[in-house]
Amino acid sequence: MVAKRLRFFLLFILLFNFFINVIISLATILGVSRTGYNLFAVISASMSAIYICLRACKKTKRSEEQDDILNLPRLPNRFSFKDLKIATENFGHKIGQGGFGSVFEGKLADDTKIAVKRLEDGIIGQGRKEFLAEVETIGNLHHINVVRLIGFCAEKSHRLLVFEFMENGSLEKWIFGRTPDTVLDWQTKVKIIIDIAKGLSYLHEECRQRIAHLDIKPQNILIDKNFNAKVADFGLAKLIDRDQRELNTRMRGTIGYLAPEWLTSTITEKVDVFSFGIVEKVKIDRLLDMVDRNEIDIQLYGEKVVEMMRLAMWCLQTNSSKRPSMSTVVMVLEGNLSLETDLDYNFFTSATLNANDHIYIAISSEINNSHLSGPR
Repeated sequence: MVAKRLRFFLLFILLFNFFINVIISLATILGVSRTGYNLFAVISASMSAIYICLRACKKTKRSEEQDDILNLPRLPNRFSFKDLKIATENFGHKIGQGGFGSVFEGKLADDTKIAVKRLEDGIIGQGRKEFLAEVETIGNLHHINVVRLIGFCAEKSHRLLVFEFMENGSLEKWIFGRTPDTVLDWQTKVKIIIDIAKGLSYLHEECRQRIAHLDIKPQNILIDKNFNAKVADFGLAKLIDRDQRELNTRMRGTIGYLAPEWLTSTITEKVDVFSFGIVEKVKIDRLLDMVDRNEIDIQLYGEKVVEMMRLAMWCLQTNSSKRPSMSTVVMVLEGNLSLETDLDYNFFTSATLNANDHIYIAISSEINNSHLSGPR
């Protein structure tokens, strides 16, 4: 970093002297007074040198980013901006909006439907980091419950990510939707929860390096046409070496889904387990709302609902070491393992007000069947 700054400082000095000499020579030829052309020369030379240095700095940063991408192992497919412009019909069908750009529906030459995430042109800082994080973490992952990154585009100032198309959008729509066509039955809800758990188990335990997603929430779970759920949006993800117990990083994620250990900035993949517990609890809360609205007999699924709530509470333990691994969660959900019984029910969790607003409330009571019987 020091060497780069020194190079730009020397470049500025050389350019400044060059422009001073050029301007003084021109002023002498044109007969401008010494005082006037000295002032004019200094101002003009400074502005010209600064402009060229800034352009050089910008090109260097772009070159460094290209180097970062090229140094990534096993790069996914690379698309030209022209190809993606054609595939999306000039970015004509917008299907989503994120913090650093928009998502568009498209179709490749072989008729494969795609979702193209286009970051705002000229992004810097966090946006650039999120782009690199997505390419690095999921560029070569292949799992039925992790959204597939088909390829990317890094051309001039354009940064785009190309994903498999998910016909049923995000889980947010199916949790918070109020229309009859967004109400899912119990079996589908359970399947989605199992899918999320399997996706996270793969990321945490089956990859060469552990992958902590760090932003698990309904908006980042996508649903395909067969209602398979897939973990998506790896812009905040971090790689954790197998021999690394914990990770020191700044707080990231979404309020309402953050584990308490984020306050210390020392985390493990167990922060994803906590966020999963929030998502699971919100889904079950919405199921109970649906049951109440439609006057369906809760006793149909009463025992299963209690078991799912207990599992959510296990994932929401304040002490991260007491939370289960995601592979354990999968075994419980599939009926191959019993739930932990020694749980701490005094902790903070999230109560969802609506799709966008969250508050923290204290829960200090054990879940049991009486919670499901309604008012007497």
